[in-house]
Amino acid sequence: MFPAPAGWAGGALSAMDQSKKTMRHFYCRDVLWETFEQMANDFDCSIDYLINEAMRYYARSKNYQSAASPQSASANASAGYGASMSAGGAPPPLAPPAQARRSAPPPPPMGGPAMPQPVHARRPPAPASRPPSAAAAYREPMASTPTLYLIYNGQRYSISKDQFIIGRGSKTSDLAIKDGNISRKHAAVIRRNGTYYIKDLGSTNGIDYKGMRIDNKRIDEGDVFHLCDYELRFTYRGD
Repeated sequence: MFPAPAGWAGGALSAMDQSKKTMRHFYCRDVLWETFEQMANDFDCSIDYLINEAMRYYARSKNYQSAASPQSASANASAGYGASMSAGGAPPPLAPPAQARRSAPPPPPMGGPAMPQPVHARRPPAPASRPPSAAAAYREPMASTPTLYLIYNGQRYSISKDQFIIGRGSKTSDLAIKDGNISRKHAAVIRRNGTYYIKDLGSTNGIDYKGMRIDNKRIDEGDVFHLCDYELRFTYRGD
């Protein structure tokens, strides 16, 4: 029996690590984020799952593969092992990417005329930018955002911030709940384009809405959420 080459184990390991996730930070358009929140609510899944799926499908549509599947990794490892044995133990060279395999046009013969440039390589000059018209420059003023009130433990809180934090930490929270079952930053009420949402901030015990654990939801009139044993009631009525 011949020992398997080191590249084989590495290929299998990379295939096993496809499900590994790492926290990333990126800027996202508000309208896209609202779409993902609505989709997550409709399909009963998390936003990070939707974003991962969207990125995976986009990469596949552009013929990019971030990592080989377990079957292809195993097949490639076996093929590479057999080729290295037939060549005397040297591992086969890795195939260049598809973009690198495109052959360049042959050089012109010595003393001959230069080859013409391909037609597709000639790009027309970019058109000069036009100033925006008066209709495009005009934007209707946004409707005023209604005031949201949070009723907790018999007290009424007016939410006037874009992000209202609820958690155990008194210095990091706008509403502090002193309970070990509440995470330091448990949830947030987020205002986006005049609409309020409640969002779980990766807490341990989560947010319950009508007996179900949720990641985020648009806040409607009279909505009641539970953080462990604590009731949070929301209303847009000032009285």
